[in-house]
Amino acid sequence: MADDLKPGLKAEIVRTVDDSLVVKHMGGDGVLSTPNMIGLMERAGIEAVQAHLPEGHTTVGFEVHVKHFGATPKGQKVTVRAELLEVDGRKLRFKVEAHDEDKKVGDGTHRRAIIAVQRKA
Repeated sequence: MADDLKPGLKAEIVRTVDDSLVVKHMGGDGVLSTPNMIGLMERAGIEAVQAHLPEGHTTVGFEVHVKHFGATPKGQKVTVRAELLEVDGRKLRFKVEAHDEDKKVGDGTHRRAIIAVQRKA
């Protein structure tokens, strides 16, 4: 794979929690849902490495080990970070975490595999 695809690559995503990211069954205006937090973590992993992949390649997620232990209310900013920890052939392992304006709300690891993008005929 690409020579510059090495541990230490990082990306950060900052989003304001809005209707597209909340679960509402918790009452009030809603809080950041776990699936959306994980989705942002995956997106940060993609952004950390995409520019370092060979042309015509991308990554797909295949493993997530994440804890979501704090509620982030609608209207607050959530900051999600991914850091590449390990490159094992085509497999990548990331440390991921999420913080809102007050506290850490989630962390864990995420794995992605490098694949060639299918071209349409």
